[in-house]
Amino acid sequence: MEKRTSGIHHITAIVGNPQENVDFYAGVLGLRLVKKTVNFDDPGTYHLYFGNEEGSPGTIMTFFPWPGAYSGRTGAGQVGVTSFVVPENSLDFWETRLTTFNISFEKTERFGEKYLTFDDPHGLHLELVSRSEGKNSEWSFGGVSADVAIKGFGGAVLLSGAPHKTMNLLSDVMGMEKVGEEGEYVRFRTSSDLGNIIDVKTTAQPRGMMGTGTVHHIAWRASDYEDHEQWRNHVGNNGYEVTPIIDRQYFNAVYFRESGGILFEIATDPPGFARDEPKDVMGKNLLLPPWLEPEREKIEAVLLPAEARVLKEDQA
Repeated sequence: MEKRTSGIHHITAIVGNPQENVDFYAGVLGLRLVKKTVNFDDPGTYHLYFGNEEGSPGTIMTFFPWPGAYSGRTGAGQVGVTSFVVPENSLDFWETRLTTFNISFEKTERFGEKYLTFDDPHGLHLELVSRSEGKNSEWSFGGVSADVAIKGFGGAVLLSGAPHKTMNLLSDVMGMEKVGEEGEYVRFRTSSDLGNIIDVKTTAQPRGMMGTGTVHHIAWRASDYEDHEQWRNHVGNNGYEVTPIIDRQYFNAVYFRESGGILFEIATDPPGFARDEPKDVMGKNLLLPPWLEPEREKIEAVLLPAEARVLKEDQA
Protein backbone atom coordinates (compact mmCIF):
# COMPACT_ATOMS: atom_id res chain seq x y z
CA MET A 1 0.00 0.00 0.00
CA GLU A 2 1.36 3.41 -0.98
CA LYS A 3 0.52 6.33 1.30
CA ARG A 4 1.41 10.02 1.06
CA THR A 5 0.88 12.41 3.93
CA SER A 6 -0.18 15.89 2.89
CA GLY A 7 2.01 17.45 5.57
CA ILE A 8 2.13 18.64 9.16
CA HIS A 9 -1.08 18.52 11.19
CA HIS A 10 0.34 20.07 14.38
CA ILE A 11 3.51 20.42 16.44
CA THR A 12 3.46 20.14 20.23
CA ALA A 13 6.08 21.65 22.52
CA ILE A 14 6.85 22.01 26.21
CA VAL A 15 7.09 25.53 27.64
CA GLY A 16 7.01 27.31 30.99
CA ASN A 17 4.55 29.85 32.39
CA PRO A 18 1.22 29.63 30.49
CA GLN A 19 0.51 33.37 30.39
CA GLU A 20 3.98 34.02 28.97
CA ASN A 21 3.23 31.38 26.37
CA VAL A 22 -0.09 32.99 25.40
CA ASP A 23 1.39 36.50 25.40
CA PHE A 24 4.06 35.42 22.93
CA TYR A 25 2.08 33.29 20.47
CA ALA A 26 -1.12 35.34 20.55
CA GLY A 27 0.14 38.74 21.69
CA VAL A 28 3.38 38.94 19.69
CA LEU A 29 2.96 36.45 16.83
CA GLY A 30 -0.76 37.15 16.41
CA LEU A 31 -1.94 33.54 16.32
CA ARG A 32 -5.40 32.72 17.57
CA LEU A 33 -5.71 30.83 20.84
CA VAL A 34 -8.22 28.36 19.43
CA LYS A 35 -8.55 25.98 22.36
CA LYS A 36 -7.78 26.14 26.07
CA THR A 37 -8.00 22.68 27.53
CA VAL A 38 -5.81 20.32 29.57
CA ASN A 39 -3.41 17.50 28.89
CA PHE A 40 -5.80 14.55 29.05
CA ASP A 41 -2.98 12.37 30.45
CA ASP A 42 -2.03 15.02 33.06
CA PRO A 43 -5.12 17.17 33.76
CA GLY A 44 -3.23 19.52 36.07
CA THR A 45 -1.42 20.86 32.99
CA TYR A 46 -2.90 23.06 30.28
CA HIS A 47 -2.95 21.99 26.67
CA LEU A 48 -3.08 25.23 24.66
CA TYR A 49 -3.70 25.27 20.91
CA PHE A 50 -2.86 28.18 18.58
CA GLY A 51 -3.53 28.51 14.86
CA ASN A 52 -5.44 30.43 12.23
CA GLU A 53 -9.04 31.56 12.63
CA GLU A 54 -10.32 27.97 12.70
CA GLY A 55 -7.27 26.10 13.95
CA SER A 56 -7.01 24.37 10.60
CA PRO A 57 -4.66 21.39 10.23
CA GLY A 58 -1.30 22.72 9.10
CA THR A 59 -1.58 25.80 11.35
CA ILE A 60 -1.82 24.30 14.85
CA MET A 61 0.97 24.85 17.36
CA THR A 62 0.17 23.30 20.73
CA PHE A 63 1.81 23.55 24.13
CA PHE A 64 2.08 21.85 27.49
CA PRO A 65 3.05 24.69 29.88
CA TRP A 66 5.01 23.38 32.88
CA PRO A 67 5.74 26.37 35.16
CA GLY A 68 9.03 25.93 36.96
CA ALA A 69 10.07 22.87 34.97
CA TYR A 70 13.70 22.29 34.01
CA SER A 71 14.95 23.52 30.65
CA GLY A 72 15.36 20.98 27.90
CA ARG A 73 18.16 20.67 25.36
CA THR A 74 17.43 20.68 21.66
CA GLY A 75 19.23 17.87 19.87
CA ALA A 76 19.01 14.56 18.07
CA GLY A 77 15.62 12.89 18.32
CA GLN A 78 13.67 16.16 18.16
CA VAL A 79 12.23 18.81 15.91
CA GLY A 80 15.05 21.34 16.00
CA VAL A 81 13.28 24.34 14.47
CA THR A 82 9.61 25.06 13.86
CA SER A 83 8.97 27.18 10.76
CA PHE A 84 6.00 29.50 10.31
CA VAL A 85 5.09 30.88 6.90
CA VAL A 86 3.94 34.47 6.35
CA PRO A 87 2.67 36.21 3.20
CA GLU A 88 5.08 37.37 0.53
CA ASN A 89 6.80 40.69 1.19
CA SER A 90 5.85 40.70 4.89
CA LEU A 91 9.23 39.89 6.45
CA ASP A 92 9.99 43.61 6.84
CA PHE A 93 6.87 43.93 9.01
CA TRP A 94 8.01 41.01 11.11
CA GLU A 95 11.54 42.39 11.50
CA THR A 96 10.03 45.60 12.84
CA ARG A 97 7.63 43.74 15.11
CA LEU A 98 10.28 41.52 16.64
CA THR A 99 12.45 44.60 17.23
CA THR A 100 9.53 46.41 18.91
CA PHE A 101 9.16 43.54 21.35
CA ASN A 102 12.95 43.32 21.96
CA ILE A 103 13.15 39.83 20.46
CA SER A 104 16.63 39.09 19.10
CA PHE A 105 16.66 37.50 15.65
CA GLU A 106 19.05 36.54 12.89
CA LYS A 107 18.61 36.59 9.14
CA THR A 108 19.51 33.25 7.58
CA GLU A 109 19.10 31.60 4.20
CA ARG A 110 18.38 27.98 3.24
CA PHE A 111 17.52 26.56 -0.18
CA GLY A 112 17.34 30.09 -1.59
CA GLU A 113 14.77 31.26 0.98
CA LYS A 114 15.31 33.99 3.56
CA TYR A 115 14.40 33.27 7.19
CA LEU A 116 14.10 35.24 10.41
CA THR A 117 15.25 32.94 13.20
CA PHE A 118 14.56 33.58 16.88
CA ASP A 119 13.56 31.91 20.14
CA ASP A 120 10.35 32.13 22.14
CA PRO A 121 10.55 33.16 25.83
CA HIS A 122 11.17 29.56 26.92
CA GLY A 123 13.90 28.77 24.38
CA LEU A 124 11.94 27.11 21.58
CA HIS A 125 13.67 27.63 18.22
CA LEU A 126 11.43 29.29 15.62
CA GLU A 127 11.75 30.85 12.19
CA LEU A 128 9.61 32.87 9.78
CA VAL A 129 9.72 32.47 6.00
CA SER A 130 7.60 34.23 3.37
CA ARG A 131 5.93 32.28 0.56
CA SER A 132 3.11 32.88 -1.88
CA GLU A 133 1.56 29.43 -1.47
CA GLY A 134 -0.98 28.75 1.24
CA LYS A 135 -4.20 30.51 2.12
CA ASN A 136 -3.81 33.73 4.06
CA SER A 137 -5.09 33.72 7.61
CA GLU A 138 -8.28 35.67 8.26
CA TRP A 139 -7.31 36.31 11.88
CA SER A 140 -6.21 39.73 13.15
CA PHE A 141 -5.06 40.36 16.70
CA GLY A 142 -3.26 43.21 18.40
CA GLY A 143 -0.84 44.76 15.94
CA VAL A 144 -0.97 41.85 13.46
CA SER A 145 -3.46 42.35 10.63
CA ALA A 146 -4.63 39.52 8.40
CA ASP A 147 -2.56 40.68 5.41
CA VAL A 148 0.72 40.00 7.26
CA ALA A 149 -0.48 37.31 9.69
CA ILE A 150 1.13 33.90 10.00
CA LYS A 151 -0.60 31.54 7.56
CA GLY A 152 0.46 28.36 9.36
CA PHE A 153 3.49 26.11 9.32
CA GLY A 154 6.19 26.55 6.74
CA GLY A 155 7.57 23.24 7.92
CA ALA A 156 10.20 22.00 10.35
CA VAL A 157 13.85 21.08 10.69
CA LEU A 158 14.31 17.54 12.01
CA LEU A 159 17.34 16.56 14.11
CA SER A 160 17.74 12.81 13.92
CA GLY A 161 19.99 10.35 15.68
CA ALA A 162 19.97 8.34 12.45
CA PRO A 163 19.41 10.85 9.63
CA HIS A 164 19.46 8.37 6.75
CA LYS A 165 16.90 6.12 8.44
CA THR A 166 14.70 9.15 9.13
CA MET A 167 14.98 10.24 5.51
CA ASN A 168 14.10 6.77 4.29
CA LEU A 169 11.00 6.86 6.49
CA LEU A 170 9.95 10.25 5.12
CA SER A 171 10.24 9.10 1.52
CA ASP A 172 9.37 5.40 1.65
CA VAL A 173 6.71 5.34 4.39
CA MET A 174 5.36 8.88 4.69
CA GLY A 175 5.46 9.42 0.92
CA MET A 176 7.34 12.71 0.86
CA GLU A 177 9.33 13.80 -2.18
CA LYS A 178 13.01 14.58 -1.83
CA VAL A 179 13.47 17.92 -3.59
CA GLY A 180 16.97 19.13 -2.73
CA GLU A 181 20.26 18.94 -0.87
CA GLU A 182 22.25 21.89 0.41
CA GLY A 183 25.16 21.75 2.82
CA GLU A 184 24.07 19.78 5.87
CA TYR A 185 20.37 19.72 4.93
CA VAL A 186 18.18 17.50 2.76
CA ARG A 187 14.76 18.91 1.86
CA PHE A 188 11.51 16.98 1.47
CA ARG A 189 8.14 18.24 0.29
CA THR A 190 4.55 17.10 0.67
CA SER A 191 1.47 17.81 -1.44
CA SER A 192 -0.05 20.44 0.86
CA ASP A 193 0.53 24.18 0.57
CA LEU A 194 1.11 24.58 4.34
CA GLY A 195 3.31 22.50 6.64
CA ASN A 196 4.83 21.00 3.53
CA ILE A 197 8.61 21.56 3.71
CA ILE A 198 10.70 19.27 5.92
CA ASP A 199 14.45 19.76 6.19
CA VAL A 200 16.52 16.99 7.77
CA LYS A 201 19.91 17.92 9.19
CA THR A 202 22.35 15.21 8.13
CA THR A 203 25.21 16.06 10.52
CA ALA A 204 25.44 14.35 13.90
CA GLN A 205 23.88 16.19 16.84
CA PRO A 206 24.18 15.61 20.59
CA ARG A 207 21.16 13.78 21.97
CA GLY A 208 18.31 16.10 22.91
CA MET A 209 16.79 16.23 26.38
CA MET A 210 13.07 16.81 26.90
CA GLY A 211 12.11 19.89 28.95
CA THR A 212 10.89 23.44 28.47
CA GLY A 213 11.87 24.93 25.14
CA THR A 214 11.75 21.65 23.23
CA VAL A 215 9.30 19.99 20.86
CA HIS A 216 7.50 16.97 22.29
CA HIS A 217 6.24 15.57 18.96
CA ILE A 218 5.33 16.38 15.38
CA ALA A 219 2.02 15.19 13.92
CA TRP A 220 1.22 14.40 10.30
CA ARG A 221 -2.18 14.67 8.63
CA ALA A 222 -4.68 11.92 7.88
CA SER A 223 -7.62 13.17 5.83
CA ASP A 224 -10.35 11.23 7.66
CA TYR A 225 -10.94 8.28 9.99
CA GLU A 226 -10.63 5.65 7.26
CA ASP A 227 -7.39 7.18 6.04
CA HIS A 228 -6.18 7.19 9.65
CA GLU A 229 -6.84 3.45 10.03
CA GLN A 230 -4.93 2.87 6.82
CA TRP A 231 -2.01 4.93 8.08
CA ARG A 232 -1.85 2.94 11.33
CA ASN A 233 -1.73 -0.33 9.39
CA HIS A 234 0.75 1.08 6.88
CA VAL A 235 3.21 2.29 9.53
CA GLY A 236 2.90 -0.95 11.49
CA ASN A 237 3.44 -3.04 8.36
CA ASN A 238 6.70 -1.14 7.81
CA GLY A 239 8.09 -2.34 11.11
CA TYR A 240 7.21 0.49 13.50
CA GLU A 241 5.46 -0.05 16.82
CA VAL A 242 2.29 2.05 16.64
CA THR A 243 -0.08 2.86 19.49
CA PRO A 244 -3.78 2.09 19.37
CA ILE A 245 -5.99 4.92 18.07
CA ILE A 246 -6.54 7.51 20.80
CA ASP A 247 -9.44 9.98 20.87
CA ARG A 248 -8.01 13.47 21.49
CA GLN A 249 -11.45 15.15 21.22
CA TYR A 250 -10.45 17.38 18.30
CA PHE A 251 -8.73 14.64 16.30
CA ASN A 252 -7.86 10.96 16.59
CA ALA A 253 -4.20 10.12 17.05
CA VAL A 254 -1.67 7.32 16.80
CA TYR A 255 1.98 7.61 17.83
CA PHE A 256 5.26 5.91 16.97
CA ARG A 257 8.92 6.72 17.49
CA GLU A 258 10.96 6.68 14.32
CA SER A 259 14.48 5.25 14.12
CA GLY A 260 16.16 8.62 14.68
CA GLY A 261 14.35 9.07 18.00
CA ILE A 262 11.70 11.64 16.97
CA LEU A 263 8.18 11.02 18.27
CA PHE A 264 5.79 11.03 15.32
CA GLU A 265 2.00 11.26 15.51
CA ILE A 266 -0.57 10.83 12.77
CA ALA A 267 -3.73 12.85 13.44
CA THR A 268 -7.07 13.13 11.67
CA ASP A 269 -8.21 16.41 10.14
CA PRO A 270 -11.73 16.00 11.62
CA PRO A 271 -13.59 16.79 13.77
CA GLY A 272 -11.79 20.07 14.54
CA PHE A 273 -12.00 22.65 17.31
CA ALA A 274 -15.57 23.89 16.86
CA ARG A 275 -17.03 20.57 18.00
CA ASP A 276 -17.54 21.70 21.61
CA GLU A 277 -17.93 25.49 21.44
CA PRO A 278 -18.99 28.10 18.88
CA LYS A 279 -16.27 29.20 16.50
CA ASP A 280 -16.49 32.86 17.53
CA VAL A 281 -15.66 32.15 21.20
CA MET A 282 -13.06 29.41 20.75
CA GLY A 283 -10.15 29.75 23.15
CA LYS A 284 -11.82 31.99 25.71
CA ASN A 285 -12.99 29.34 28.20
CA LEU A 286 -11.46 26.21 29.68
CA LEU A 287 -12.91 23.25 27.79
CA LEU A 288 -12.79 19.79 29.35
CA PRO A 289 -13.71 16.43 27.84
CA PRO A 290 -16.82 14.79 29.34
CA TRP A 291 -14.83 12.37 31.49
CA LEU A 292 -12.94 15.24 33.19
CA GLU A 293 -15.91 17.59 33.65
CA PRO A 294 -16.70 16.22 37.16
CA GLU A 295 -13.17 17.27 38.17
CA ARG A 296 -13.49 20.85 36.85
CA GLU A 297 -13.33 22.61 40.22
CA LYS A 298 -10.23 20.65 41.25
CA ILE A 299 -8.55 21.21 37.86
CA GLU A 300 -9.27 24.94 37.78
CA ALA A 301 -7.83 25.31 41.28
CA VAL A 302 -4.35 24.21 40.15
CA LEU A 303 -4.16 25.94 36.75
CA LEU A 304 -2.60 29.39 36.55
CA PRO A 305 -4.68 32.07 34.78
CA ALA A 306 -3.97 32.36 31.05
CA GLU A 307 -5.81 34.39 28.43
CA ALA A 308 -5.16 36.03 25.09
CA ARG A 309 -4.70 39.77 25.54
CA VAL A 310 -3.46 42.73 23.52
CA LEU A 311 -0.01 43.67 24.83
CA LYS A 312 0.95 47.18 25.86
CA GLU A 313 3.14 47.66 22.77
CA ASP A 314 -0.02 47.38 20.65
CA GLN A 315 -2.19 49.64 22.79
CA ALA A 316 -0.85 52.95 21.51
